Amino acid sequence: MAPRKVRQVIALIKRLPIEEAEAQLKFQTKRAALPVLKLLKSGVSSAVNNFNLSSENLHIFNIFVDEGPMLKRFRPRAFGRAGAIHKKTSHITLILEEMAATDMKKTKKKISKIIAKKEAMPRKEITITPKKEVPKEIAPKGKFEGITRRVFRRKAIG
Repeated sequence: MAPRKVRQVIALIKRLPIEEAEAQLKFQTKRAALPVLKLLKSGVSSAVNNFNLSSENLHIFNIFVDEGPMLKRFRPRAFGRAGAIHKKTSHITLILEEMAATDMKKTKKKISKIIAKKEAMPRKEITITPKKEVPKEIAPKGKFEGITRRVFRRKAIG
């Protein structure tokens, strides 16, 4: 799959907790969502089995896509020519991080404080009146006549 197509899916799940990322990928209609979901589940299971981390505290620290090797194929075209077909591949790198339980509580508190501040702020009405601009008229100066005047007219607009 082309890296550009995979990057669209990956942008949705970057910096999310594992449960939210899985939910995003399950309901995504793009074809790249299934391999990314498979990679995410594989990364979580290896973190749990190899590093003894809990899957509830994991979140995606970083995920990025690089180009893999390109498969070059050719299709016959008219007049004995050959049209190149480049089948692109992707290398996906996933970095998981464990969040402490205290960090998760802090972020929830910060989010609730931000929401409370936004609700408490009074709303101000602002009216904007557009300025009416008078178009500049280009008057012939007598120096340029005929075709020369038509060519240089656009430069005279200031």
